[in-house]
Amino acid sequence: MLAEARQWFEQWIGAVATAVDGVAGRFMRRRSIELDENGDGTFTARLAVSKDGSPSPVSFRLDHDAPQPPLPADWKIAFDGSRIEVRLRSDQIVSRVLDFPSQASDFLDGMIRAQVDRLTPWSAADAVFGWSSPQPIANERIEVAFGATAATKVDPLIRMARMLGAASVAVSAPAVGGDGVAQQVTLLDKSLRGLAGPSVPRLLRVGLVSTAAAAAVSLLLNIYLGGWLQSEQDDLQHRIAQRRAALRLDANGDSSGLGLLAKRKQTTPSSVMVMEAVSRVLPDTTYVTELRIEGNKVQVVGLTQDAPSLIRLLEQSPQFTRATFFAPTTRAANESAERFHVEANISAYFGAGS
Repeated sequence: MLAEARQWFEQWIGAVATAVDGVAGRFMRRRSIELDENGDGTFTARLAVSKDGSPSPVSFRLDHDAPQPPLPADWKIAFDGSRIEVRLRSDQIVSRVLDFPSQASDFLDGMIRAQVDRLTPWSAADAVFGWSSPQPIANERIEVAFGATAATKVDPLIRMARMLGAASVAVSAPAVGGDGVAQQVTLLDKSLRGLAGPSVPRLLRVGLVSTAAAAAVSLLLNIYLGGWLQSEQDDLQHRIAQRRAALRLDANGDSSGLGLLAKRKQTTPSSVMVMEAVSRVLPDTTYVTELRIEGNKVQVVGLTQDAPSLIRLLEQSPQFTRATFFAPTTRAANESAERFHVEANISAYFGAGS
């Protein structure tokens, strides 16, 4: 029990450290260095805000994650604790214009992440990618400019930034939007230092140490929660024993067994009736290409003229509840209809009349 409390406390300390470091990063002004990729594979570094006495721009190429030729002393000092903003060339990027229903604007992260392996030569784990702010277009749809590149292209830059003592690194690249105008899309924005970093003020470190006083509180909570969990466990075991006794009594009589079968029949949806209910709900302009029934859920895939309206139709039916899209709605270039993926919970209504 003490080991679990200690593990929880360590995780809590880590979360507090990350949160405080993020807040500190907003208020601490860091030196910003722009790192532009050149056509020959080299990089040119320059200060975003140049002052008198600032180092002149310097060019180098990466060799085993280190700048070659080696950076001058003034540039090593400039990189230490700075924010590096890398801008890749467009020929290193896979760029796409994606469109979605306007209702999907709150779910873009999951919907785009699920399509990375189809939009690029890499899986989501092997790529760094980003997209622009959604822009409204016709027919209640939105579009975003999507850009991606291989993680192996960006990893050496991150290792170089960490070796030079940078506080954070951001990677962006140009991507073409639906209007044909190129715009910078952020592919990665990563913090390289935690609260233990040498550039973090002493006050923050003292604040982290002061949180150790919460250990005493966590021990008291552990004692209280331990007693509460034991009480819950005893109550659960008592209910399990009652349920087993009731099942043994039911097993002694045929009528009780028939009652259980009848109850199971009434609470289990019939596949034929589910298909019939789906056919009644969907409009004539909708074509179903795939229908799956898994437990108390039904998944429908097909083509329709108005995908968002299917959610409303399913919700209005007494046979279905909690209708939602389980995959993005798409429209292929050679199709006039939208390809939808909808799922809904099946109510126990089906068995009532059978």
